[in-house]
Amino acid sequence: MNRVYILEASLCACLMLFTTACGRGVKAASGDEGDTGPKPAAVVPDMDASNFSVDHPERFPLVAAGQRVAAPELNVTGVVSPDVSRQVPVPSLASGRVVEIDARLGDEVKKGQILFKVRSQDVAGAFSDYRQAVKNEQLAKIQLDRANILYDHGAVPKSQQEIAQNAEDDAQVVLETAKEHLQVLGISDPDHPGGTVEVSAPVSGVITDQEISNASGVQALTPPNPFTISDVSNVWILCDVYENDLSQVHLGEYADIRLNAYPDRLLKGKISNIGQIMDPNLRTAKVRLEVENPGLMRFGMFATATFHGATEEKHATVPATAILHLHDRDWVYTPIPNRNGRFRRAEVTAGPMLPGNMQEIASGLQPGQQVVSDALVLQNTVEQ
Repeated sequence: MNRVYILEASLCACLMLFTTACGRGVKAASGDEGDTGPKPAAVVPDMDASNFSVDHPERFPLVAAGQRVAAPELNVTGVVSPDVSRQVPVPSLASGRVVEIDARLGDEVKKGQILFKVRSQDVAGAFSDYRQAVKNEQLAKIQLDRANILYDHGAVPKSQQEIAQNAEDDAQVVLETAKEHLQVLGISDPDHPGGTVEVSAPVSGVITDQEISNASGVQALTPPNPFTISDVSNVWILCDVYENDLSQVHLGEYADIRLNAYPDRLLKGKISNIGQIMDPNLRTAKVRLEVENPGLMRFGMFATATFHGATEEKHATVPATAILHLHDRDWVYTPIPNRNGRFRRAEVTAGPMLPGNMQEIASGLQPGQQVVSDALVLQNTVEQ
């Protein structure tokens, strides 16, 4: 019985081995039915690490680089800043305590508009001196009139009349001085005494600095100034230009300016100053542009300034997809002449974007040279 069982098991095992071998033979003869797509292009590295050989180069179409003739451009960033020559400080003309504030930081004010009021003991003392000077002048005038009458009738000598005239002149000088003192303190009407000084805006503009609050104390003509008014009709744009690029910046020339907030608006700025001191860490110099404000520019805005060279240069242009940005560098793939299926990865310096999804090549490629139209596809193939 055991012999029969062993014989049957042996026959079953032989049958399974035979079936498996036949299946493998049929599969080998018919090929892999799951692999129905095109075979991937094989990439073979050359002796040079930047050169590659592919067995299906037709999968990577080529385009010829175009040509663009234009002056070289230098793009830098800057910040909108006030023109310090158009900033006017508004000091307090009298020492005292602020009792009223009629304007705030960022407000647009007109010339002559009241900004704040100060309650000052200096004004009270000046009014007292003025009133005393008025009384003394009136008394001196009365004495002079009496002396003139007596002198005309021969009742007093000439010297007495001259003394009275001199006293009247002195009283007049004291009165004018006291009145001028009130005007210096900001009192325009000396006939209406009071201890409060009204400080008005000397010019029209925007308040760009405020150093006082209600009930704060101020000192006459002493910094910090309570307010600073800036004329925003003309502003500065301060740019940082690297040392190696300073040769492209010249005094008196104009630059194109675009604000980050309004990229579609093109403005013009004149180069009025190139800083004489370099930043020791960044190796940059401050370049100042004077710009007429169309009403859009606000202090602190970021802007991009484009400086144009004096002579035109020829540069290649390629589709933006032909440029590969890898390891903080820009590359293109060019075919190796007379070697079908071989490509070289060349480093270039990419320039600004152009209409039609084109991009300028500042250096590394000549007009007319062929490049792979889609560098990313070839790069992915190389990496795989």
